[in-house]
Amino acid sequence: MSDDEGTGEDYLFKIVIIGDSAVGKSNLLSRYARNEFNPHSKATIGVEFQTQTMEINGKEVKAQIWDTAGQERFRAVTSAYYRGAAGALIVYDISRRTTFDSVGRWLDELKTHSDATVARILVGNKCDLETIRDVSVEEGKSLAEAEGLFFMETSALDSTNVNKAFELVIREIYNNVSRKVLNSDTQKAELTVNRVTLTETDGWKKTQNFSCCSR
Repeated sequence: MSDDEGTGEDYLFKIVIIGDSAVGKSNLLSRYARNEFNPHSKATIGVEFQTQTMEINGKEVKAQIWDTAGQERFRAVTSAYYRGAAGALIVYDISRRTTFDSVGRWLDELKTHSDATVARILVGNKCDLETIRDVSVEEGKSLAEAEGLFFMETSALDSTNVNKAFELVIREIYNNVSRKVLNSDTQKAELTVNRVTLTETDGWKKTQNFSCCSR
């Protein structure tokens, strides 16, 4: 959404990080937002968030990134925080297959509580644990392709791909919002053209040009 209150940023996007407990959600966020890693981090109780700002096409974009609790007893608390989310990281631990098997449930929950246009990336975290890997890269890619997600493996411990994963989601949200604005302006222009000239051909061509927005 655009910022209308003069607080500085041009866009403010809400992003949620979801996945089973202990997959590294909090450390992914702290690595991205503060370049910190805590090997003894405890389970998040409830929800906390960090903000990060980046520039895209000359626009200042602020991401408000929410770390949702993965433990089952907190899910009722955090479900409300999906609402209004423009992006989501669905995280599993490559060394624990059960966390990968839970991805489908997290995706279902995301679909239930958020808009269909949410920018989503599947994140296989803890790729530094290669010697005890329990989920192959190919399996992650296949699931992502089947569900229409972006995919990346990360390590909050050594920073591998952490910034890339978050920035990919932020850029995709920005692109989604830009396409919506562009299509809205095009439809308004088309209505104006049709109202004045009483012809539909030119307006249809414009709509065609701007509707091919798939990745």
